[in-house]
This record gives sequence, structure tokens and C-alpha cells, in this order.
Amino acid sequence: MVVGQGFPRSLLERPALERRRYFRDYTIAHPYLVEVYQQLRDELTTIDRGSLIFVCGPSGIGKTTLLGRIEQKFLEEMRPELEQDPCRLPLVTIEALSPETGNFNWKDFYRLLLARLGEPCIDKKIVPDLQRNDREDHRHLAMHRKAGIAELRHATEQALKYRRPVAVCIDEAQHLAKMASGRRLQDQLDCIKSLANLTEVPIVLCGHYELLAFRNLSAQLSRRSADIHFRRYRADEKSELSVFKNVVWSFGRHLPVSEEPDLVERWDYLYERSLGCVGVLKLWLLKALSASLNDGGRKLTLQHLNKTAPSISRCEKMLSDLRDGENLLAELPETRHQLRVRLGLDDMAYGASVDVEKEKTILQRQKRLPGHRRPSRDPVGAG
Repeated sequence: MVVGQGFPRSLLERPALERRRYFRDYTIAHPYLVEVYQQLRDELTTIDRGSLIFVCGPSGIGKTTLLGRIEQKFLEEMRPELEQDPCRLPLVTIEALSPETGNFNWKDFYRLLLARLGEPCIDKKIVPDLQRNDREDHRHLAMHRKAGIAELRHATEQALKYRRPVAVCIDEAQHLAKMASGRRLQDQLDCIKSLANLTEVPIVLCGHYELLAFRNLSAQLSRRSADIHFRRYRADEKSELSVFKNVVWSFGRHLPVSEEPDLVERWDYLYERSLGCVGVLKLWLLKALSASLNDGGRKLTLQHLNKTAPSISRCEKMLSDLRDGENLLAELPETRHQLRVRLGLDDMAYGASVDVEKEKTILQRQKRLPGHRRPSRDPVGAG
């Protein structure tokens, strides 16, 4: 029996459910998580009130863990202020539900947000008519009709102004983009943007790379928003691969089994099926741990890993999606050069190692209409 493991040894005498819960709740403050956490903290303390913050990354990278950590941190830091002002909330975190009919359900969104704000009688909300003083009419309306979108929206705005949270964090925010057309996608963005403007509360949109569809819909939004990329660990970068191996080693030490598994020996297999995403890796190991506990919990074997590993087809799909997202967020020298050319700036002013003539040719090709020939000299005279 190996001594000095990371988990409490007394767990080996506990039921399988408790051992599984321990590993499920265990988190690692790996470098990218710490980096993104600090970026988000900095943005929340410096960004204009009513702005949007986009936190994008692949599925299973640890975005939900990030939001949980930052919510807990603000709760600890603001505790004295919250004790003096019980009406205030530090952060409000909700998950945007995936629509069942193809269109995002705003009524469900406002209900969830009002519930997190501690608002009572959610389905009895009305929009006050300042032009009328008939209170009986308002009472009759509240008793005989459930609150619609307008009423729930108004109640949400008032609750946010009253509760004054540092920010509203929306997990799985890519679900907001599930609409029938591009025009409606702009409408979705306008709803979120106006909610942030009217309440002067920053909104953090945290989700998959699909969320990038919102990013450049308006120039005004680009001015009043910030992007944070929660990246995976890449195997072609030695420093990142070293960090991934350390994460694998830490997870191995905290698997509550009698014999500590040598997961680092199989790091390439673990990377292959997790794509360098810590969240995907942890979920896989949690399933493998469950399989091991069903067999007695003495050790976690390669058979347990094989049995619970994500399929190759699923990994191929995930890899394709995350590469597309990474390309959208990448700032390459070529793209910066194109921007400077369009602005009329001298390319050599910033020492870019880009072939200027080649870049000009690319820009000319982009401007050429379909069916137009490439400039060339035609032969003349008899052959």
C-alpha cells in the first residue's frame, strides 16, 4: 500500500459513494484556470458598468469550475459588506437552458434569474402602468394572468438594480444563440446588451466556441465587451504538455483506491481521449473510478480506462469544433498586417515578418469578383 497519497487514507474505509464524491469535488488550480480566473477578476473590477464579458473555450475545459471559484471568492471578500447590507448579492450565476423547440426561451431565463435573485411570487409579476391609478385593476390582472415576458423582464431589471450584484454570470451561454435566423441572433444580443445597460450590471457570457457568433455582430458591442479565451493544453508545446502531465499526476494521487495508479505512464492515451481539456479528463477518470469501485476499489486499471474512455468519433468531433474556435480567436501576424494595410499604416513600423507583396496579392484576390480573370499577358501574333 502506497503511503503519502493526496487523499485522506480514512476514505478507503468509507462507502464507495463517499469516495466517488470526494474525487468529484476535488479540483486542481492548474495554470490556465488560474490565468483565466485572474483575467476575469481584473475585467470585473475595471470594465465599464453594463458591459459584456465573453469567456469562451472547448467543452469540458472547466468553465463551470471557474464560475464556482470566482463566485466563492467574491462571497468571501464581500462578506463584511454583505453583513451590513443583506439585500446585496456578490455574484449571480445561472445556466442558460438549451431550448426544446429550437428557439431560446426567455421566460424560463428570467424565471431562473429571478429565482437566483431571491425574488418572490415570480409568476405574479406585472408591469406598473404609471398613467393609471386603478389599483384594483392591477390586482385583478395579477390574480387572473400569469406573468408574460414583459412582466418578467421588468421584474428582472428591478431586482438587479435592488440586489446590485458585481456581475451576472451565464453558464452555457451559447444556448442564447439558438434561434431560427441571423436576424433573430441580433435580437438575442440586443436583449442581453440592454439588460446590462439598464441595470448597469456587467454580464459574463461563459460558453463553448459557438458563443463567438455573438462577438462581432455590432461595432458598439465590440467597443464595450471583452474576450477571455479558456484554452486547452497543447501537446505540441513542451511547457503545456509538462503542465498536463502534472495534472494527470495530481489526479492519480487523489483517486481514492488502495493502490495509486501510475497515470503519468499513460499520459499519451489520456491526452488522446481528453484532447488536453482538464474537465474532460476528470470526468473520464471519475467514470473509471466508479468502474473500479464496482470491482472492489483496490486499483484503477487500464481496463477501467478503456471501458469508460470517450469514443474516437466523439473525440474527432470535439477536436474539429475546438480547432475552429481556436482559429477564430487566434491573432496571427498575417491578420494584424491586413488590419494595418487597411488603415494605411507602414508594415515595417512594427517589424512584421510578412511578405508585403504576397499579402497585397492576397488582398487583390479577395477583391476580384467571380468570373474575372487573373491579370496576365495574352499571346499575340501567329503561332
